[in-house]
Amino acid sequence: MTETPHGLADVRLTFASATDVGHKRAVNEDSLLAESPIFIVADGMGGHEAGDKASAAVIDAFARLLEADTVTIDDVTQAVEYAHNSVEAIADLTTRGAGSTLTGIVLVEHADTPQWLVVNIGDSRVYRAHGSDLAQLTIDHSVVAQLVADGTLQPEEAATYVGRNVITRAVGSPESPPDFWLHPLVTGERLLICSDGLTGELDDETIRATLTSAASAQQVADDLLAHALDNGGRDNVTLIVVDVVAGGLEASDPSFDEINTETTEVRVNDTVEVPSRKGRPPFGD
Repeated sequence: MTETPHGLADVRLTFASATDVGHKRAVNEDSLLAESPIFIVADGMGGHEAGDKASAAVIDAFARLLEADTVTIDDVTQAVEYAHNSVEAIADLTTRGAGSTLTGIVLVEHADTPQWLVVNIGDSRVYRAHGSDLAQLTIDHSVVAQLVADGTLQPEEAATYVGRNVITRAVGSPESPPDFWLHPLVTGERLLICSDGLTGELDDETIRATLTSAASAQQVADDLLAHALDNGGRDNVTLIVVDVVAGGLEASDPSFDEINTETTEVRVNDTVEVPSRKGRPPFGD
């Protein structure tokens, strides 16, 4: 699908999504929203009783923003708070509790330029592919990510670590603030938003090779889903692929290398930006 986001008339995006219950689960507890300018994936927790309701509540909080002509950073922060309250209310009505991850990108105008506002709580992920390169824009809020960051666990050990599915932040849980980053929109880039049902089955090289192919967004989404299912499909698998077709920074511009295209962490409470860093954004809060 191709659309023009509200208020950003020069931007052209092509996007596609895919979701599957997988081979082991009875219910798909993932939910997604892929409607420009908002692209969100939520992975619910709480079993048959509440997992799907929790992730649906997260998506509903963001779907409300589509009623407005424009979406701002403040709108997104309010949607996160609304999602927290909604999932907490669902948890209060269950015996097992409930929660959800939340990750995605929202196209906003900041400093008079179109930018991606990246948001994350939990261990669902946002990736960015440009040329032949792949980068993970989000930081997992998980026990295994903390152990790797601390140097206690080696990165190559993370995939088999017994506690790899334990997350340290969740929508609906206390002391679970979101991470926010701003990233300039770049023409030709491709973004992937996905639940851990995808990343748990595919290594980064498979994701990179598939994302950087010349196939359409829909074909890439279908291929990634098929690869995950072929590799076991042990969890629900949900993903969105977004291509920036026009309206972003142009790599062909002679000044492109002088423009800061790195991810910048944002403190949304006071709208103060902290300096960008090479590589991944700083871990956590």
